[in-house]
Amino acid sequence: MQALFYIDTEVDCSSEEALALFCQNFSPADDVQPFFEKLVKGVIAHQSEIDTVISKNSKNWKLNRMPSVDRNIMRIAVFELFYCRDIPAKVSINEAIDIGKKFGTPESGSFINGILDSVYLNDIEKKEGMNS
Repeated sequence: MQALFYIDTEVDCSSEEALALFCQNFSPADDVQPFFEKLVKGVIAHQSEIDTVISKNSKNWKLNRMPSVDRNIMRIAVFELFYCRDIPAKVSINEAIDIGKKFGTPESGSFINGILDSVYLNDIEKKEGMNS
């Protein structure tokens, strides 16, 4: 989340350059490096699609008006919901809520929960139902 937050606020360079700079200064531990890279690079690669899903499921909130912390937590969770099928949806949603409570505003947990529940019900559950 911290890397994506940094990339989101760094306007003077590309996301790849911002990620490299972040890793130079805050290198993740070796045991989490592969998962870190999968999440960050995955969110970057699919950001347009992820942002569309978040926007579609957020009522009365434009993406650029959301707090950057909340926006990036949700980007990770939506990436996990769509592209990390080995992670149960409830785990991704609960982790996002917990991270929001820790790093966001007092309302972040419920805000993130509302949007991610909507993503799950409208996009994931429907899609899974069509594949049955």
